Amino acid sequence: MNKLFGLAAAAMLAACSGGASAPPLASSPGPPAGSRLGVVRQGVGLGKVLTSNSGQIYGFAIDGKGSDGVLATASNVETFDPTTGLIKRFFPKQAPSGTSYSLDGIVNGDAAIVTRYVVPKGSIYATRYYDLIDPVTAGRFTASWTPPVKDIQVEDAGPNQTSSTTAIFAIELKNQDIPIVFGSDVPKNQFGKVFPLNPSEFSLGDQPQVAQDTATNQAVIATSPDGGKVGGEAPINVLVNLTTGQQTQFEGLNNGFYGAGFVNGLAVDSTTGIAATTTELNAQVEFYNLAQQGGTYVQLPCTGNTSQANSGTWVTNDPVNGLFLVADPDYCNGSEGSAIVVYDESGNLVETITGFNFDVDQIDSGIPVVVPAQRTGWAPGPNANELQQFFY
Repeated sequence: MNKLFGLAAAAMLAACSGGASAPPLASSPGPPAGSRLGVVRQGVGLGKVLTSNSGQIYGFAIDGKGSDGVLATASNVETFDPTTGLIKRFFPKQAPSGTSYSLDGIVNGDAAIVTRYVVPKGSIYATRYYDLIDPVTAGRFTASWTPPVKDIQVEDAGPNQTSSTTAIFAIELKNQDIPIVFGSDVPKNQFGKVFPLNPSEFSLGDQPQVAQDTATNQAVIATSPDGGKVGGEAPINVLVNLTTGQQTQFEGLNNGFYGAGFVNGLAVDSTTGIAATTTELNAQVEFYNLAQQGGTYVQLPCTGNTSQANSGTWVTNDPVNGLFLVADPDYCNGSEGSAIVVYDESGNLVETITGFNFDVDQIDSGIPVVVPAQRTGWAPGPNANELQQFFY
């Protein structure tokens, strides 16, 4: 979920506005955003701040029902209460020598995947092992997860808490960082076929963003095939069938004087088949109907289509209320700090939550996560060892 800050010569447009409204996308029918049954809306704004005393956070996640949360630091794993923000447990009490941790997410209900990095004696390179906390409330490592390809770095898992198969995107560390994708029933330590991806389109230098459409059993990947080149090729959206490996590809939007550049973020609503991306050079948010292979876009508030320094980063989906939440690290040129800008799935601006601090140091902290039934969430910041609660 990286955002590159090399700045093309760009002219900033003034006026805080959301850009031209977008035509609606064809999607599954349902109640209007914010009015779906069983959802009680609270006041919009910021809530509590969670602080880890163990240092910088390297990934966090919350159970979709809002019952538990988990985060990783270099020295341990900590579980927390998503309502109060209080740390409940941490483990191990002391990490073994040469060992550190990061969190890959909660999948398949309430199973957390933790990457454990172990640097062998006499080496400077870490070997990756994968531990499970299933369920998160166990408050300890409960099992190992052993992917069929050795020495991989998991870059993305899902997100998925509803299907037994989770899309895993990874690179083969001892095979020229070849990108691969496969499905896994994580708690059962079962795996589907591994499908290699074209390094010229899906290498980490192309900054691929990965999500999952659980309704179609596909990994969804948005990537920049020319490494985000100024005035370069359009991003591509690729759907990979997790059973057969069949790839369906279509071009993304490439608007603006300099084009789209890198894709900074991606999220998918599996209930409607709508995906949303953010792109770097033009500060836009794109909305795609995956089945129809087409889409539309909106301009982030206070930006023009050359406002690279004000582009959005992470994208999170709320499928219950039909919303996409977009992180804007430098909202309105930083006049109100960082923000989460909320759109419905047709690209209409719903609201903006300001007062965050999304610093570049927090890139590894993880993307904002939400509890749709409660309309609450947590995001990185204000500092690298903290998480910020919010209401939307």
